[in-house]
Amino acid sequence: MPAAAALQNAFHAVYTRVSPSVVQIATSEGLGSGIVFDTKGDIVTNAHVVGSASTFKVTTSTGKLLAGKLVGTFAEDDLAVIKVPASGLQPASFANSDQLQIGDIAMAIGNPLGLSSSFTEGIVSALNRQEPEGNGVVLQNALQTSAPINPGNSGGALVDIQGRVIGIPTLAAADPQMGGAAAGIGFAIPSNTVTNIAKQLITSGKVTNSNRAYLGVKIADTGEGSGVYVTQVLAGTPAAKAGLKTGDLITAVNGTQTPDSSALGTVLAGLKPGQTVKVGVMHQDGSHDTVSLTLGEFSS
Repeated sequence: MPAAAALQNAFHAVYTRVSPSVVQIATSEGLGSGIVFDTKGDIVTNAHVVGSASTFKVTTSTGKLLAGKLVGTFAEDDLAVIKVPASGLQPASFANSDQLQIGDIAMAIGNPLGLSSSFTEGIVSALNRQEPEGNGVVLQNALQTSAPINPGNSGGALVDIQGRVIGIPTLAAADPQMGGAAAGIGFAIPSNTVTNIAKQLITSGKVTNSNRAYLGVKIADTGEGSGVYVTQVLAGTPAAKAGLKTGDLITAVNGTQTPDSSALGTVLAGLKPGQTVKVGVMHQDGSHDTVSLTLGEFSS
């Protein structure tokens, strides 16, 4: 079966090419994965892998142990960069994730459950998902993949058949009926987002070009599903210019109901800075209003 043998050889080649660029990251809170980003020793990973740590133990695919330090994090996209001594590290190659198609072969390389350099295979199942992580973070334009994503895969590499990184595996979907991970449904941050955010963190330690829509409010959940409570309106922001006030409830954006902060974050993740939207508001006196505002861009 020549076609099957050729595909198998392609898988071998992908693993050989990519695995030296994937590392294990250890903190006092657990293990995750990372990708060697450049020849200077910068490694990109998930912000939730980094957590609150500022120093790290990094193990390469050959078992070499390196000391890492934090460069910067951008929690809104669940991305972070750490730095290790650069000697002998092999940076990964990153693809243009805007060119992905549903059905493309996708392979995950990481350290699930501490099993170093594990390799799983699937396809790109969907594109442009706005997927809440459950910690206030909504993955923007996430890739959905059937390649198995397990604890420890976070921060590693999701790659195409040419061995180029197309995303960072970040989240496995939960099955609400079974109470565990849903088999064959994982989510990854697309490579274009990864490279954009990582370059900014490396250059300046912060992010100013996030491509994330911004209202300019601090919020809290009411616990009643009646809307998102505005605890503060930041001066000079789109919300302030539109007349939102502390104590207002944001009930909808562009006609989509926002009963809680997760719903609001999901709606905003699908919008772009500069876009004009209609925001449904309930004021403290019980009156309802719809205001028009032009979304800003979130920065760290």
